Amino acid sequence: MTRFFLWCATWGLIGLVLLMPPAVILAEALSHGIMPALKTLQDPDGIAAIELTLEVTVVAVVLNTIFGILAAWLLTRFRFPGRGLLLVLVELPLSISPVVSGLVWLLLFGAQGWWGSALDRMGIQIAFAVPGIILATLFVTLPYVVRTLIPLMEQQGCDAEEAATLAGAGFWQILFRVTLPGARVALFSGVLMTTARAMGEFGAVSVVSGHIPGLTETMPLHIESLYNGYQTVAAFTMAALLAFMSMTVVFLRSLPDFMNRTREDPS
Repeated sequence: MTRFFLWCATWGLIGLVLLMPPAVILAEALSHGIMPALKTLQDPDGIAAIELTLEVTVVAVVLNTIFGILAAWLLTRFRFPGRGLLLVLVELPLSISPVVSGLVWLLLFGAQGWWGSALDRMGIQIAFAVPGIILATLFVTLPYVVRTLIPLMEQQGCDAEEAATLAGAGFWQILFRVTLPGARVALFSGVLMTTARAMGEFGAVSVVSGHIPGLTETMPLHIESLYNGYQTVAAFTMAALLAFMSMTVVFLRSLPDFMNRTREDPS
């Protein structure tokens, strides 16, 4: 009875919290039929929001993947003064509200910020422009790759890398031929987590973007604008598309575990 109760409670919570919201979003998007829903995606501002979201996501994923690999290597292979502080700083974006991080970028690069006027004189605009959106997204997605790599790289140890060093391998050869092949599942998971987080970021981007339609509105911001403008079908259609993209990323993240279980138990 206890196991049955826990099973019912678990699936009930999953259905209420995880499955019902996407189902409601899809139902609202298709409430007037599939053609009106698809037509809303042809709006120039909507297309610009999708393109900007993909652009920012690609930049954030590439840069944070490079940073995450190098930072995980540093934190797992060396012991140095300030290592504990560096670990805390890497996790800082997870504990700070994204809105606060957006305000910090405005304080630094806004028109009245510390460096805003100097940048304006040089013709460089960061706040209320795409560079500010990229910086905000980089900040909130920074920890995911490094935090998924650290436990596995610590478990790997240094024996294989030391053997490769004695064989004459250089840093990049060791990294790409010894370390990363054994950590590819963790790296893949961290990259996908970064992707999902970058696509759905709202708070920091909302503060630093300026909400300029067609220029600085990502998909989450465009959804808010549509909903506030009483364009319900368009808002839920864009939300359904964003949810589909995020769920696809989550599915890809769980795919290696599913394949490993299938190989271990073919039946």
